Amino acid sequence: MDPYFSQISDALKAAEIYSPRLVIDLDRLNGNIAAIKARLGTGLNLRIADKSLPCLPLIALIREAFATDRFMTFHPPVSASVAKEFPSADLLFGKPMPAPGSRQALTRGVFAGPDSLRSRIVWLIDTDDRLTDYAALADELDLDLRICFEVDVGLHRGGYAGPDALSRALAALKRHPRLKCQGLMAYEAHIGKVPGPLGGSKKALAKAVKLYRHFAACLDASQRAIMNIGGSSTALLYDSGIGANEVTIGSAFVLPSDFDVASLSALKPAAFIATPILKVLDAQMPGFDERTWILQKLGLFPRRACFLYGGKWMAEPIHPPGMKPNKLFGYSINQQFMALPDDSNAKVDDLAFLRPTQSEFVLQQFGPIAVFSGGAIVANWPVLAVG
Repeated sequence: MDPYFSQISDALKAAEIYSPRLVIDLDRLNGNIAAIKARLGTGLNLRIADKSLPCLPLIALIREAFATDRFMTFHPPVSASVAKEFPSADLLFGKPMPAPGSRQALTRGVFAGPDSLRSRIVWLIDTDDRLTDYAALADELDLDLRICFEVDVGLHRGGYAGPDALSRALAALKRHPRLKCQGLMAYEAHIGKVPGPLGGSKKALAKAVKLYRHFAACLDASQRAIMNIGGSSTALLYDSGIGANEVTIGSAFVLPSDFDVASLSALKPAAFIATPILKVLDAQMPGFDERTWILQKLGLFPRRACFLYGGKWMAEPIHPPGMKPNKLFGYSINQQFMALPDDSNAKVDDLAFLRPTQSEFVLQQFGPIAVFSGGAIVANWPVLAVG
């Protein structure tokens, strides 16, 4: 076995963990925190994306390291858990919430109750219609509601499409005194994915910065408390010269594979799925039986294979070496078939490891997170409920 995964395997078995489990390497996590702190642009604060780190002890560790109470939140039950755990948390919604749902949350749902909780929430406004809806909601409930405007700097996932449109919305805002503009939110995850023939990431970044500055110029000084941009894959590309005062980061701290980008090259993967190998056998394709050799001769089906405890996760196999899914056999949530190299020495009851492609949702699928440090499982961190 790879010595690294051998250590984690030994630690999990010593902790008597024999079912699929999400493991976080605390030492790597702390290294990632230090690397991000060292590279965070001058004048920029960190806003923590709670959806990507749905575990309060994990969030607390990062919050303390960056001395931040800024959170980007995406789902009211999670928002309420974060607000309760961190009484000084300031929560900016990272996507627009339907106004009827917000009314429900504020009157008889997760945000009902003390005004101090309500005042810590910032609602995202992406259209003039939503602005009107939230103005009506504020008047109906006789509440001041804090808002940020979502602006489009190239991702084209909605939000105000240009500075002129934002200026008109700001003018309309003067008719709604119960809505308090806090600033802007821009997301630009497309930057690293623009093909070279279309200008590549450098041109996309320059365009996003230019657009953001134009949007920022529409606001007066009293409307710039939250000038947010960026996500895990882009946040370290900026400094305060772009007109922002904060960036949002979540997944980068544990580095799932979707975030293997140049700007995060100093970070290490810190989250893994560990699961027992239930069976190791000579592979046969159902229906082909003794004729499976035809598929094997064509390179379409393996000679050796294993079945895992669970499967079909948003994750990529990384250990044992050469383990991979097979499209002909398909996928299973119960017992995942995995092809093995002919010379694999994988055995029944060994642990297989997969690297999540993303952290949101995946971290919540396995119960408490097993925290690995110094060769042992040192803690089990509870996760927030998926619902």
